[in-house]
Amino acid sequence: MDGPELVRLLSGRRIAVLTGAGLSTDSGIPDYRGPDSPPANPMTIRQFISSREYRQRYWARNHLGWQHMAQTQPNAGHRALANLERHGVVTGVITQNVDLLHTKAGSRAVINLHGTYARVVCLDCDHSMPRTALAELLEAANPGFAERTEQVGGLAVAPDADAMVADTGSFRIVDCPGCGGMLKPDIVYFGESVAKEVVAQAYSLVDSSGALLVAGSSLTVFSGYRFVRHAAANGKPVAIVNRGPTRGDDLAAVKVDAECSPILTLLADELSGSLPSLP
Repeated sequence: MDGPELVRLLSGRRIAVLTGAGLSTDSGIPDYRGPDSPPANPMTIRQFISSREYRQRYWARNHLGWQHMAQTQPNAGHRALANLERHGVVTGVITQNVDLLHTKAGSRAVINLHGTYARVVCLDCDHSMPRTALAELLEAANPGFAERTEQVGGLAVAPDADAMVADTGSFRIVDCPGCGGMLKPDIVYFGESVAKEVVAQAYSLVDSSGALLVAGSSLTVFSGYRFVRHAAANGKPVAIVNRGPTRGDDLAAVKVDAECSPILTLLADELSGSLPSLP
């Protein structure tokens, strides 16, 4: 299947979009499961909660990685989806990514299914703070740590802002400034459930749309795959753009095996005038 067939399927429809890490690779953030992805073992929620050593390793690596993610800019694929939303074609984006690149690109109706890297929450008192505030606390507790490690530009940074740093044994983690409890990035870990209200919001977006477009996701985890199953079960056509096979290929009316940015740019060029623009 190729681009023209994708355009014909989606033309004249309002489209909900589900995105994964493959969309952000053109922005310099590697994905987990793409054909060229380095081996990765993301931390599970059980590991994070049960082991102070795991938390020490995570926060040391994240202390460098989140800055790299904060500086990352949206690519042509993100901009194409924002453009389609402005023209009333895209109803909204459900993203499995925590990188905030859809928001940076100008998309307004964004459901961050797995949270974002930019906030931190206390598991004991629910206190929430910006990641920038935690960065100041971690820097004060670990003066010179960044300078003693490789610069971020030379590090591999995973989709959850986890930088590959070898020596983390000396890193001092910081507890909640309010209650002394355990701080966790406001993202959904592997093995952790997405909040019910967020899932309900995503289902509602799919239900209010005429089609579902998947961009850059292998759909390996159920948190995203459920929306493909839901759309197909309700007679809404599903289109998938992804390098390599996905869990939802059998449910797709059109599958394009390609990089996301060129195909989404094509869609923006071809579909922007297919529906009346919204105010």
